[in-house]
Amino acid sequence: MNGTRAWIVWGVGVFAYLVAVTQRTSFGVAGIEATERFSATASVLSIFTVVQLLVYAGLQIPVGVLVDRFGPRLLIAGGAALMFAGQFQLATAESVGAGILGRSLVGAGDALTFISVLRLLPAWFSGRKIPVLTQYTGIVGQLGQIVSAIPFAFVLHRFGWSPAFLSAASLSLLSLVLVLACVRNRPHGGEAPVPLPLRQTGTSLAEAFAQPGTRLGMWTHYTVQFPGTVFVMMWGFPYLVSAEGVSSAVASGLMTYFVVVGIICGPWMGSWVGRHPLRRSTMVLLIAAAMAAGWAAVLLYPGPAPLWLLVLLVTLLAVGGPGSMIGFDFARTYNPSSRLGTATGIVNIGGFIASLVSMYLIGVVLDVLNNSGFSGGNLYALGSFRIALSVQFAVMAVGVVGILRTRGQIRARLADEGSPLPPLRAALARERQRRREERGGPGTP
Repeated sequence: MNGTRAWIVWGVGVFAYLVAVTQRTSFGVAGIEATERFSATASVLSIFTVVQLLVYAGLQIPVGVLVDRFGPRLLIAGGAALMFAGQFQLATAESVGAGILGRSLVGAGDALTFISVLRLLPAWFSGRKIPVLTQYTGIVGQLGQIVSAIPFAFVLHRFGWSPAFLSAASLSLLSLVLVLACVRNRPHGGEAPVPLPLRQTGTSLAEAFAQPGTRLGMWTHYTVQFPGTVFVMMWGFPYLVSAEGVSSAVASGLMTYFVVVGIICGPWMGSWVGRHPLRRSTMVLLIAAAMAAGWAAVLLYPGPAPLWLLVLLVTLLAVGGPGSMIGFDFARTYNPSSRLGTATGIVNIGGFIASLVSMYLIGVVLDVLNNSGFSGGNLYALGSFRIALSVQFAVMAVGVVGILRTRGQIRARLADEGSPLPPLRAALARERQRRREERGGPGTP
């Protein structure tokens, strides 16, 4: 553990996740081309990604159970194979049904990957490395958005639909080969976890969900993950280009900037969570409030938003990615290792349910406004997008209520056990004292 082989295993696993994110987000930069290729309305177009995420979300709990039973290597390899098949199918699809089938396969392969890569961490690393590596797993994986926003988009616009999606499929084939060659479930001689009998699987699932810490992780992921996912996977690119009037190059640059912000914020956030485990939910609520304020400022701005305001919005949305990883830390600290994969699946389902609901509702509202004549024949008019994107506030409000309720249950349990949460002022005072001692010893004034 913690050795060179551990870093190789983790590196290949993260590459597999990076490729999965590339496949997941590739359709987001192809929205305009997909509208023309499939002659699709906004609501039909949203079904491509909604079905993809529905498959992804629906498989999270089964995948969590499977990874606890069979180990992550088999599932990561299977995910790569499914995504190769899905992107190959989409490359040749000429009808809506064929395209949706391709995205469904991508969603299934994507579902197998992230939870399985996270499951490698406690097997190959120990100590305080795990929260930070959890953040890095999410952050490095999100570089796949850059792959879809720049090289994939370039191939799409230069060579066309089929070459672009075939090139994306080839990445999953490479990932499959590397996983089979390099990834192992645990170090040689390491103790293998004893899988639960099948008859106890349902009990383990019920116990994981009954744990308030698991539900707090799920609501955390639900609340702060979906705004960024909706933006980069579906509606961000059409909104920026067609409604706000920025060029495709600027839109791609903003998508790339989204990833850069996550890379910068993630390690700091992982370190902060390690120092302040009892303040994780407060950080999540602050992130949610910042994202809501950013969208409110952009949507209420008279006329197209200036570039600086769009940059600020993308910055706030990008912080939600590392913020959502806090949900997995809740699952890790409140569940035994025997059901960690199951608990992680429950957490991961939250953000993608919120994402698919938001994506579909935005598409429906855009179509309703277009059919009513509100948009003046422009499906992606700025006024229509302002109304449609506002549905995110309602979805986020549901998540905030969920966080407050489950956090209250956990704090009540701590108080009953004689370990009440210390006041924030006292926690900050201890942190200042710790820093003074690190700089100059206990006697430093």
